[in-house]
Amino acid sequence: MKIEIWSDVICPFCYIGKTQLEAALAETGLKAEIEHKAFRLMPGETPYPIEEMFARRYGQSPEQAKASMRNVEAMAAGQGLEFHITGTKAGDTTDAHKLLILAGDRGVQPGLLDALYKAYFTDTRDVFDRGVLLAIAEEAGLDRAEAAAALESEELKARVSADQRTAETFNVRGVPFVVIDRKVAVSGAQGTANFVKALLTAEPAGAKTGDACGIDGCDPA
Repeated sequence: MKIEIWSDVICPFCYIGKTQLEAALAETGLKAEIEHKAFRLMPGETPYPIEEMFARRYGQSPEQAKASMRNVEAMAAGQGLEFHITGTKAGDTTDAHKLLILAGDRGVQPGLLDALYKAYFTDTRDVFDRGVLLAIAEEAGLDRAEAAAALESEELKARVSADQRTAETFNVRGVPFVVIDRKVAVSGAQGTANFVKALLTAEPAGAKTGDACGIDGCDPA
């Protein structure tokens, strides 16, 4: 079974959805090759504080933004994840996606993706800083020099863009967007039970929708 997941490393529902999918695979006992596909929620945007993002995209006051972050943190806790969103940044994640593509070529993509999610959501590390990204890449098993070259690679940048264009052909409006054997599509973090159903069905069907992040922000379905 081949599973492709379009996601962004700063998307909370992507981390939650990935966790739910992994639980569903464990529950069903199914084996799958999982491939991360790049989807940048904020292409071209210089990183800025997450609190400002809530104000810009949702028109929220500082107090409303804090409440929104607490809600997402509580949702993550329900999946056994520890989120600390306050003080993080939002912006273009092209560099992180370049490293994830390199990691896929080198056979260490799952470890790097987990490391990036943990770095951003749990440890509040700056995944927009190239020095931080290189440290995370090295920790996940990539050669630091090769990772540094990847950050400058136009070929990897083109592959990031190609992933996003493929998502457009599927009419992806939000992530995570999970495609199973190019037959079943699941949009959003729908919960383990719905992923189990999708895995067992794996036949042509319309995309089901759950909590997701889109280019206009992250919203529960």
